[in-house]
Amino acid sequence: MRNSLKTIGFILLIGLVCSKVQAQRSGNPAADHWVDSVFKTLSKNQKIAQLMVVRVSSIGADRTVVFYDKQVEEAINKYNIGGLCLFQGGPVKQAAILNHLQAIAKTPLLVTIDAENGVGMRMDSVLGLPRQMMMGAVQDRSIIYEYGRVVGEQCKRIGIQVNYAPVVDINNNPNNPVINDRSFGEDKYKVAEYGIAYMKGMQDVGVMGCAKHFPGHGDVDVDSHLDLPVINKTRAQLDSLELYPFNQIFRAGVGSVMIAHLSIPVIDSAAHKPTSISYNNVTNLLRKELNYNGLTFTDALEMKGVAKFYPDGEASREALIAGNDMLCLPGDIPGSIKKVRKAIRKGKLHWRDINEHVRKVLYAKYEYGLANWRPIDTANLLNDLNSKVASTRRSIAENALTLLRNDEPAIFPLTKGRRIAYVGMGLTQDNAFATQVRKGFDAQVYYFDYKKDSTAVAPLLQKLKDSFDVVIIGVHKLGRYPANNFGLSNAALQLVQGIQQQQKSITVVFGNPYAIKNMCTAPVLIAAYEDDDVTQATANDLLHGRFLPKGKLPVTVCPEFKYGDGIIVRRLMPSIPADKLGFNAVKMTAAIDSIVNDAIAQRAIPGAVVVVAKDGKIAYEKAFGYLTYDSTEAVYPETIYDLASVTKIMATTLSVMKLYDEGKLDIQKTLGDYLPVVRGTNKAPLKLWDILLHQAGLKAFIPFYRETMDASNNPLPAVYRTSPDTMYSIRVAANLYIRKDWEDTIMKRILNSALEPKGKYIYSDNDYIFLGKIVEAITKMPLDVYVKKTFYDKLNLLETGFKPAERFPLDYIAPTEMEKGFRNQLLHGDVHDPGAAMFGGVAGHAGLFSNGYEVAVLAQMLLNGGVLNGQNFFSRKTVDYFNQYHSEISRRGLGFDKPEKDNAFRSEPYPCASASPQTFGHTGFTGTCFWVDPKNNLIFVFLSNRVNSPDVNKFLRMSIRPKVQEAIYQSMKPY
Repeated sequence: MRNSLKTIGFILLIGLVCSKVQAQRSGNPAADHWVDSVFKTLSKNQKIAQLMVVRVSSIGADRTVVFYDKQVEEAINKYNIGGLCLFQGGPVKQAAILNHLQAIAKTPLLVTIDAENGVGMRMDSVLGLPRQMMMGAVQDRSIIYEYGRVVGEQCKRIGIQVNYAPVVDINNNPNNPVINDRSFGEDKYKVAEYGIAYMKGMQDVGVMGCAKHFPGHGDVDVDSHLDLPVINKTRAQLDSLELYPFNQIFRAGVGSVMIAHLSIPVIDSAAHKPTSISYNNVTNLLRKELNYNGLTFTDALEMKGVAKFYPDGEASREALIAGNDMLCLPGDIPGSIKKVRKAIRKGKLHWRDINEHVRKVLYAKYEYGLANWRPIDTANLLNDLNSKVASTRRSIAENALTLLRNDEPAIFPLTKGRRIAYVGMGLTQDNAFATQVRKGFDAQVYYFDYKKDSTAVAPLLQKLKDSFDVVIIGVHKLGRYPANNFGLSNAALQLVQGIQQQQKSITVVFGNPYAIKNMCTAPVLIAAYEDDDVTQATANDLLHGRFLPKGKLPVTVCPEFKYGDGIIVRRLMPSIPADKLGFNAVKMTAAIDSIVNDAIAQRAIPGAVVVVAKDGKIAYEKAFGYLTYDSTEAVYPETIYDLASVTKIMATTLSVMKLYDEGKLDIQKTLGDYLPVVRGTNKAPLKLWDILLHQAGLKAFIPFYRETMDASNNPLPAVYRTSPDTMYSIRVAANLYIRKDWEDTIMKRILNSALEPKGKYIYSDNDYIFLGKIVEAITKMPLDVYVKKTFYDKLNLLETGFKPAERFPLDYIAPTEMEKGFRNQLLHGDVHDPGAAMFGGVAGHAGLFSNGYEVAVLAQMLLNGGVLNGQNFFSRKTVDYFNQYHSEISRRGLGFDKPEKDNAFRSEPYPCASASPQTFGHTGFTGTCFWVDPKNNLIFVFLSNRVNSPDVNKFLRMSIRPKVQEAIYQSMKPY
């Protein structure tokens, strides 16, 4: 009977083991076959070693990189270890070492890295990405997802399968010496949301994410690298805060989790028992209560937080007893194996547990491509790793910089014309920010490093008070952690506070936002979070007003400035995540980015801005590239572009519609009814209806400028001057002014021009020159004054208007063409169209400048039926009337362009295949367009300066605008 019971017990035990193994099977026959075949080759010692991740390099005593490739090779050959962890060293050398180690490994090695802010955090020559604290200031989750993709692509490029990121610790302790700026902040919801976005970005490109440091490392004031931190919280407190982000990211599918070295008595009351090796934490809490079944990695077992109490392989033994899958940096491999086997012999650990862990690791290796490992291609490796770093850093900076106080709106944004000084705290020489404020504001620069004492404060304060109107204070070289008040000296703080009290000042804090506690009384205060060249350049652009501040504090820094604070200019069209508006945000972003970046790479355009809006909200708004090909000036969403023929709609047609709606203009009447100058000519009987449809027979274009140039294409002295005077007062371009009476000559040329047969479609600038003149005749105002007063001011559109160089610094404006044959200069802030230029920059067909958002606002007003911001500009009936098809011979509406009527049968649909027949909008010669689709409640705006390209028609041949527009439609649900 006893033997029968033993037999039954043995059968039950075998069944239990088999059921656990079966539960691990993937359902993928190829994966199961590979895992089974590899598993069978492993000896008992090799199974234990498969759970070990060893270090490949470190920093030596002389601060140089030390590689352990020979020791690792020995560990592979002798023990068949399971994984590697990359640290310091150049990427090409690291890749060569990885290729060699993978080639000799009996079982493919799982390659890991601790690279929260990109592989540049570890690798020489690769630029780093912003830390998570800065990302926590960003309000657009999609940017965090893209960040994760970039990091994932870096990892995948250099043969890494697991990145120990993201950090989902909540930094609710400002004195935290180890997490701090590595956290997304103090709000559990944002930490969870952004951790998931980061993780999904990585995992979507094939790199496993790793949530850390479980169960939450944010509320400590001891560094676990040096000792064991203690968290004395109740379980309810942990559940409500620390555990929340982990719970959320587990449900979202994170591939792995890293277990922290923490003492948390409410979880495990054993003295000096770190959570990393606690059965109560790993098995009871993580596995059983939270139901997490992904891989677990211990935090580095060489850290003092665990090694101090569990040395020489004891930590490895305890970590496996606790239920961990992988042992990160166990140190003593043979000692660890010996102690693990001893624990098995004593019944504290079982081979079935080891087997489960090993199979789990092998399945992960299969899933992340190691069954078909290929060597890393080192050709162009460094360039590939760096390829998206600058644009990502800029995107984060542009969206994170936080305006905390602006008690001096007269000086922020800052303009030239004042006596400006820059005081660089912590500097001994110019950095990027100092160089740019010298150039951009003609600022005098002073340095005040943290070694200077208080005797240097009073003389500098006096000099600043006597000599300057505004002082910009840049706080640089801050320590990352709170020790010694982030490295700020008492003298430096005395100087900062003295400047802020005695005169107008702007303070920009480059670095850990907690340091702001020292300067919370600043009249104008900006949190910049990082201190790299890109962040400094972006902060300089913010001072210039080239973009609006968008960030909010991710943490509370002082009583005056709490989590979520940040001055954001409220826009009529708020931005919300695209996926909440019915888009596949990932698909749309990837497609648009690919198309526009390819156009820039092929030199079809130097840069661009794309805006997508749906249901009255901005779903996508992004700037690409630079203002010119030979420039380092980046494009921003607020960059001002020459709209070219979009002027015809956003100035002239709007005006015509307004006057029509008010009964002041009848489009069935003629030019002669409104313009005395045309009476007696063959232009007088032309109906406004036909002019709006471009079928009145007017010439498409008259090169007015040619008769004003000599045979060598130089301006005739009788027509132009290089500086203005009472006679030559109309600006055509920089240092070129035309006679103020020359407009009469232009009008005569139009009036004397031949007419084509009535009813022929001829897209004509002259049509709109006449319409602009009619608006001026009816309103008794210049066109630019009328549209500003009637539309732009009421919609708070600050950048939309004519003659932008009179209103903004040139670096706000994208240059258009290096024009030859007329003005012979780079056109920058002056209208590209030569006819509009000869009218002084204001004409019905061209001359309007704007940014992407403001064009979208005008488009939204049209989509709303003439209503926005509490203003009713005209009736919906008028809008609907004008934007419908009205011509038998063309696709045109009244003023508006429309899709081709036979789009479904065209090889090149216009404006794109999926645009509904209700769609209306316009394009501009400079590379601009806007399209409104009422059926889908959708707006698309594209702005560029394609005429800046060496091949001005390449943009058209590549069909950039149609491709982007179609990509938007393809990203809409269902998907």
